[in-house]
Amino acid sequence: MTKLSVNINKIATLRNARGGNMPDLLQVAKDVQRFGAEGVTIHPRPDERHIRYQDAFDLLKVITTEYNIEGNPIPKFIDLVLQVKPTQVTLVPDAEDAITSNAGWDTVKHKDFLTEVVTEFKRNGIRTSLFVDPVEAMVTAAAATGTDRVELYTEGYASAYAHGNKAAVEPYVKAALEAQKVGLGLNAGHDLSLDNVKYFREQIPNLLEVSIGHALICEALYLGLENVIQLYLGKLAN
Repeated sequence: MTKLSVNINKIATLRNARGGNMPDLLQVAKDVQRFGAEGVTIHPRPDERHIRYQDAFDLLKVITTEYNIEGNPIPKFIDLVLQVKPTQVTLVPDAEDAITSNAGWDTVKHKDFLTEVVTEFKRNGIRTSLFVDPVEAMVTAAAATGTDRVELYTEGYASAYAHGNKAAVEPYVKAALEAQKVGLGLNAGHDLSLDNVKYFREQIPNLLEVSIGHALICEALYLGLENVIQLYLGKLAN
């Protein structure tokens, strides 16, 4: 079964909109795990517009499943991850002013930098994953950095699937097979939803984990958080 990690950034966005502590981020983290999610993901950004750096420490008290921290490995982010020591760190090359992640790493161009960062995290017992586009060469080069996993950037698939183009999954299948060939674990995320995640999971071999936030929280507004998580778990089951 592919694991579901729930990205709770949007909960923090809503909390920050009015100040105070409503909704309670820690309670939501407890709830998503109680409802069956196998992990919690956060993606702190330098401006702390949703997840605050202090949240990363506070969540340590309540996360009993897998804890995944995503972000661009600038010095402040690296220091945070080394202090928190989550289960997994996912390195994403997003610009500081990016609304959301919009591209994977060029693992050929940035091999030396990524190798250095990956080595440091693994030295501290933190599983590493690199956010990459569904390009076989990028997966191959990712393996050379020493990373444990890659996370496939799925916006292209999700956009095409919404227009009826199921063939858009084909580059992801090839990338997944390449990951298997070079010994990398495989994650996926970005714009996956109740509409498209089942087909994606069915086509992608050895998919270990999906990280879903924006769509899941939007769907929960209509269907309820517990119900939505159960629906995802059903679609991700083998």
